[in-house]
Amino acid sequence: MRRTRVLTAVLGLAAGLLTGGPPALATDAPLPAPASVSQAADAYTWRNARIDGGGFVPGIVFSRSEPDLAYARTDIGGAYRWQESTRSWIPLLDSVGWDDWGHTGVVSIASDSADPDRVYAAVGTYTNDWDPGNGAVMRSDDRGASWRKTTLPFKLGGNMPGRGMGERLAIDPHDNDVLYLGAPSGHGLWRSTDAGVTWSKVTSFPNPGNYAQDPDDESGYASDNQGVVWVTFDESTATAGSPTRTVYVGVADKENAVYRSTDAGATWERLAGQPTGHLAHKGVLDAENGQLYLTYSDTGGPYDGGKGRLYRYATATGVWTDISPVTEADAYFGFSGLTVDRQNPGTVMATAYSSWWPDTQIFRSTDSGATWTQAWRYASYPERENRYVMDVSSSPWLTWGANPSPPEQTPKLGWMTEALEIDPFDSDRMMYGTGATVYGTEELTNWDDDTPFTIKPMVRGLEETAVLDLASPPSGAPLLSALGDIGGFRHTDLTKVPSMMFTQPNFTSTTSLDFAESDPDTVVRVGQVDSGPHVAFSTDNGVNWSAGADPSGVSGGGTVAAAADGGRFVWSPEGAGVHHTTGFGASWSASQGIPAGAVVESDREDPATFYGVKSGRFYVSRDGGVTFEASPAAGLPTGDSVRFKALPGTAGEIWLAGGEPDGPYGLWHSTDFGQTFTKLPGVEEADTVGFGKAAPGASYQTLFTSARIDGVRGIYRSTDAGASWVRVNDDAHQWGWTGAAITGDPRVFGRVYVATNGRGVIYGDPADGSGTDPGPSSSCEVTYRVTNTWGDGFQADVRLTNTGTTPWDGWSLTWAFPAGERIAQLWNGAHTQSGSTVTVRNADWNRTVAPGASAAVGFTASGPPADAGPRAFAVGGEECATR
Repeated sequence: MRRTRVLTAVLGLAAGLLTGGPPALATDAPLPAPASVSQAADAYTWRNARIDGGGFVPGIVFSRSEPDLAYARTDIGGAYRWQESTRSWIPLLDSVGWDDWGHTGVVSIASDSADPDRVYAAVGTYTNDWDPGNGAVMRSDDRGASWRKTTLPFKLGGNMPGRGMGERLAIDPHDNDVLYLGAPSGHGLWRSTDAGVTWSKVTSFPNPGNYAQDPDDESGYASDNQGVVWVTFDESTATAGSPTRTVYVGVADKENAVYRSTDAGATWERLAGQPTGHLAHKGVLDAENGQLYLTYSDTGGPYDGGKGRLYRYATATGVWTDISPVTEADAYFGFSGLTVDRQNPGTVMATAYSSWWPDTQIFRSTDSGATWTQAWRYASYPERENRYVMDVSSSPWLTWGANPSPPEQTPKLGWMTEALEIDPFDSDRMMYGTGATVYGTEELTNWDDDTPFTIKPMVRGLEETAVLDLASPPSGAPLLSALGDIGGFRHTDLTKVPSMMFTQPNFTSTTSLDFAESDPDTVVRVGQVDSGPHVAFSTDNGVNWSAGADPSGVSGGGTVAAAADGGRFVWSPEGAGVHHTTGFGASWSASQGIPAGAVVESDREDPATFYGVKSGRFYVSRDGGVTFEASPAAGLPTGDSVRFKALPGTAGEIWLAGGEPDGPYGLWHSTDFGQTFTKLPGVEEADTVGFGKAAPGASYQTLFTSARIDGVRGIYRSTDAGASWVRVNDDAHQWGWTGAAITGDPRVFGRVYVATNGRGVIYGDPADGSGTDPGPSSSCEVTYRVTNTWGDGFQADVRLTNTGTTPWDGWSLTWAFPAGERIAQLWNGAHTQSGSTVTVRNADWNRTVAPGASAAVGFTASGPPADAGPRAFAVGGEECATR
């Protein structure tokens, strides 16, 4: 699910860094531009900590000229190209830098049907002042490996309302130097005749649109005119080398939604007889049969929409036909996703993108919309009959750990399903985007025989989470993450998708987390939630959680800090002032002497010491958060874009980063519990700070920061307490805005975890191998085996082996089922199950397990077993090897 994401922590900062695009339209700038920097970048290898997906994919585009070539666009996380050999997506916009962070939002993407090496992306994240930079059109002649860009004289909105409509950017199939771009905000229709190098407004186009989601929204977000939303060419009206004569354009105007030109864009007319009262989300042309298909909704999406229709327009006769799969009375959703099978053009598919409950719906017709079948239907309400089988074993968290009542199911078929494409070279392959992933099938034509087909995530390599906080404890899992929209994860192996996000409770977004430095099994997190407490605690390093209680007035997560020994916590939530508690948050007391909204952290050595910062003042508590006193330190950043951390192992030593271009901005250091701070010279700007394992032969922990040093923005490392810095990323690896969080790994020298706003958790290691990765520690091994199956259930054995050197005195084994299985009966232990997560504890007689010995349990369960079974098992928070 992708809620509106705004860079709240960076908006004030970015306003001074980003300038509007130049008025000239012939900007021919390569991306990235060569940087002049005094430090040579230290060679690093960069990867994602695998989550696979995690955000809204509003657009998927297949090449019409080359098999297996496809692109996906995301609203804030850049663009991707499908790589068939690895069945994964390759990120294409990691070179977008800090100053152009808005260009990670992709409003449209186009693949050249005449030259498959050419691809274009229209980029820009917000049309209001949240993104101070203008939009741009980026162009590549090597499939996105490198780019040049033209800055536009207006903004584009990859993360604005209506972003699932489109595609706004289109290439003339007969003259690929001609491109059209539909603009938002009343800027109309634009055209390039030199392959995207320069752009000019099509002054003859009559309608710039008039629809806004909420015209009264003072922020400018929901009140923006969604503008010109799609362009479609009728390829039957030209031959190679000459511009296509007939072009259709969709406009966000409920009374005048579709226009046509029959003279290659010289003049335009409103299509006569068209339906009114809805917005045309998409227009897809079947030129072979002369049919233009259109999906309509009463709103622009991607979240809203209560009514919609599906129409077919005969291009030769001008006849409009309502081909909606359901009656208007039965429609409680809008239509958006739309595709034609290019191998069998009479086959059409569409989605009910805004059917949130009980699930999205996908419709299919093999007779040009005369009749339809649907992906699921009611048998006897509330029971459903599905044409498909969901297999999320590669991304088991897509179940959300839920156990819904019918007619809801988990995992869902999807929501916000505005991207839907049948592979033009393979009628069996379909992909569609959701608010959390890309799903697909390679058995699509089974649908027509009423034979079940399997839908799986087709999302590997596409990482689209917004990262709000990171932690790397000295023991247990190497990485804990706080994420927007999907809560966060515990990574025991960075190369594998975790089995489940943090649950019990589930936060829609986790805003802050922390662990006790001397007791890393104690972890706390806070976040946003629709109902219930905004704080949760774990005593097993984040494997299992229990909710705390909220102080009165809490409306959001804010920031939280755990004492060094885990004995107390300080929380600065939204809607209430700073509070403190002993134990695990059953009750909270207001802290004195510190303002509401302060960012809080703990000393990593002294369990009685906590810190806070707000509006240029630093606050210190030496009594466990009961009372705070303002430090006399002066000259700190006065804005609220400040992040700081206390150094592990040394009481009272603090590093603080933050600021704004028009005030104090940089990196500060204190060694006296924040009473004084020294600003580091040479660090012009810094936004994050974190610590990692000391370099070989060094005594001080490695520092990491996202900063501007010697005029160059980048990710920097210091192994000498900030006396010198080395840039560890390069111009090809910038990831837009990286100001939310950073941390090194206390167990692996040189490893750094970087928070991005839409590209997930990036981690880097020295390319020379100087960092030593111990891998996931494991003193246990699990063998899982299905021994019997029947119509609606199965039986399985689980054998747990102690591969360590010391005996166990009691054990607890945890795993997550990937496909909604439910244990009916278990023997040789006691179990609990919450959603998909199962915890099995020893019986009295098998409590002790000697080194090399094993304990075994068996169970029966309802539901068919997933082919691969559970992907991960853990004992006491430690992931086990599997056989």
